[in-house]
Amino acid sequence: MPKGKGPQGKRITLKVAKNSMRVLFNGRRRIELSKMGIAIFPKCLLELADVEEIDLSRNMLKKIPNTIEKFQNLMWLDLHSNQIDELPAAIGTLRNLTYLNLCNNKLTTKGLPEELTLLRNLRTLNLGLNCLESIPTTLGSLKELIELGLFDNSLTIIPKSVKKLPKIERMNVKRNPLPEFAKEEEPIDTIKRIESLYLVEKKDLCNSCLQTCQGERDELHKLEDMTPGPSEKPDFTSLTTPNSTAIDNQEEWRVK
Repeated sequence: MPKGKGPQGKRITLKVAKNSMRVLFNGRRRIELSKMGIAIFPKCLLELADVEEIDLSRNMLKKIPNTIEKFQNLMWLDLHSNQIDELPAAIGTLRNLTYLNLCNNKLTTKGLPEELTLLRNLRTLNLGLNCLESIPTTLGSLKELIELGLFDNSLTIIPKSVKKLPKIERMNVKRNPLPEFAKEEEPIDTIKRIESLYLVEKKDLCNSCLQTCQGERDELHKLEDMTPGPSEKPDFTSLTTPNSTAIDNQEEWRVK
């Protein structure tokens, strides 16, 4: 391949980056560069390093540069559905980060730097659909973590330090080669409420996400088929209710 002709994908200019910026309802600014065919982290984003949120999902990124440390205001970073195989140590400098989505990449256990555990304000971490054979016990130091996605990897054990995270509400470890006894000990989805709901169209989902959704749908249909229906319709005709009696004498049920 001729020099300088590597797979660089679409080139993002500062003008394009500025035009992609959105102000959210909470006042945060988000750079939305999803599905842009980007193969190299755009250097022009350094001119906008004071933003709070960046969406670079569904691209062709393989590396995240150490210059990510320039984004000290960053609170939300979505890198899902790329080709990232390792994270830079500089990721640990993003101390304000509360949301990090790395789902559907090529991350290995060696590709997770120890500095990842410095993200002490992290509440959501998605490492699903990667190539992880184990996860560091030091992830147990992420005391603010509420949601942790570990599904569709090659994990055979979940460290106790991770299981016992004090604020964890949801930990997804589905489709890992965990021993049966380990599966029984894993925290299940215990989330009590939905604080936010993000809806996307089918055409916006990657192939891996579509397969995962279809698998969940098939499981739901199996449960529905196994649920016994009532043998006969209940008969409540012998019961008297205010509404039924009021049909005959509405004056007696009128609020005076």
